[in-house]
Amino acid sequence: MSSPIVDIVVVGAGPVGLACAYLARLCNLQVLIVDKSAAPLQVGRADALNARTLQLLEIVNLFDGLHSKGKPCNTSSVWADGEFVSRQSTWWESLEGCFHKHFLMLGQSFVEQSLDEKLKDMESAVRRNTSVSDINVTDDLCTTTLSTGEVITSRFVIGADGSRSFVRNLFNVPFEVTHPQMIWAVLDGVIETDFVKVPEIIVFQAETSDVAWIPREGDLDRFYVRMDIKDFTAEQAIAKINRAIFPHTLRFKELVWFSQFSVKESVAEHYSIADKVFLAGDACHIHSVNGGQGLNTGLADAFNLMWKMNMVLNCGAPRELLRTYEQERKPVAMGVIETSGELVRTTKYSNSGTHAKDYIKVVERRAGYITGMGIHYGEHELHGTRLLDFMIHHNAGQVDTRVYSLLDYRFFTLLIFGDCQVELDLPPFVKVIRINEEASPYTNQIILVRPDSYIAMSSSLTDVSAITAYLTSPLCQPTT
Repeated sequence: MSSPIVDIVVVGAGPVGLACAYLARLCNLQVLIVDKSAAPLQVGRADALNARTLQLLEIVNLFDGLHSKGKPCNTSSVWADGEFVSRQSTWWESLEGCFHKHFLMLGQSFVEQSLDEKLKDMESAVRRNTSVSDINVTDDLCTTTLSTGEVITSRFVIGADGSRSFVRNLFNVPFEVTHPQMIWAVLDGVIETDFVKVPEIIVFQAETSDVAWIPREGDLDRFYVRMDIKDFTAEQAIAKINRAIFPHTLRFKELVWFSQFSVKESVAEHYSIADKVFLAGDACHIHSVNGGQGLNTGLADAFNLMWKMNMVLNCGAPRELLRTYEQERKPVAMGVIETSGELVRTTKYSNSGTHAKDYIKVVERRAGYITGMGIHYGEHELHGTRLLDFMIHHNAGQVDTRVYSLLDYRFFTLLIFGDCQVELDLPPFVKVIRINEEASPYTNQIILVRPDSYIAMSSSLTDVSAITAYLTSPLCQPTT
């Protein structure tokens, strides 16, 4: 059969694969995305987008269509033995440079369906009911054989095909999974209860019956119930919920989704093969669902990887730039594993018998991962940290706007806060924005912002040598 040529083949049309394909198309890259499923997810799985993900969605015009469908939530409360214990949200309220200090409680299906429609509009619809049977890597290209018999030639392949990744297994990437002996039920549905329902996350503790009540979009609510037995029914899980909220009672008027999951933890030994095949999302890291980090971590993988592919394919940067994907994202995955692992273990192990209280203390200590706003690359106090978002006067002071509304994922952005008299010889992939703003976190500085809105470099207004050195470094220069 014929062998079409594209820039990137994406294997897997979950949220991470769809995000990779969407970001590629924004950058005018040709992409083919394939998935075994017949349609996007309709119910279940991940249930929240964190503050950092919401910022990333804003810079690629996905925020408005999703935020209106979800339910903001930034408060957690603890109940034990039928009594209210505490309520807290300090880890959200204290965030700097953030206009969305909350989780957006919204099912994964909404993210998948939105991205799926966007890709259709971009004439890059997912090839569904299609799997991959083989991938071959040569010195210059990849050839991917589909279940249809077609052979697709591409510069890169991305395996975003989940925890049982065909791509990862095909290339024998070590992925040793640990299974703590903890099993949970998860239930989504429309409920009826005499417990006063508020839009906050509630952690219950009654003896060893640990239950988390998660508000969801619309009329839905979600419950996580620690069961620790392999075989159980929805009725048994609901009985545990009622035991936890006693003396109140609860019943499901409609059970939309019921599933069992066991805690699994692993990070792939490496994220790429020959600088041509890359793993993203659950294909390279899996962990407990606690803390709402799975979907958010995977989406951040996509935002990190795709601008680097764009630099290589459209701007002539060397392939070595792609190695920074693993260098930056693997430590984050390790931190997520530690965070979610600590959270889930507090639901079972407590020296003082205060599981629910201990859980909230871990949330507070690990808030940088849970909100997503504490993720940084490297140890520099500024470089590798997220750009803060704040209000500015733009267009000669005529318009009040936010810094993030000026960012464009296709470009680096050079933000000049003050009157810079130095001549700047910049490559075409850098967009310059001058901001005369006295009250800003970056007054009298020049800030070079990466496409994923992390700070690449900074300098004073009078000495731009650091910016110049970064942009003329081997990782930014076109290959000859």
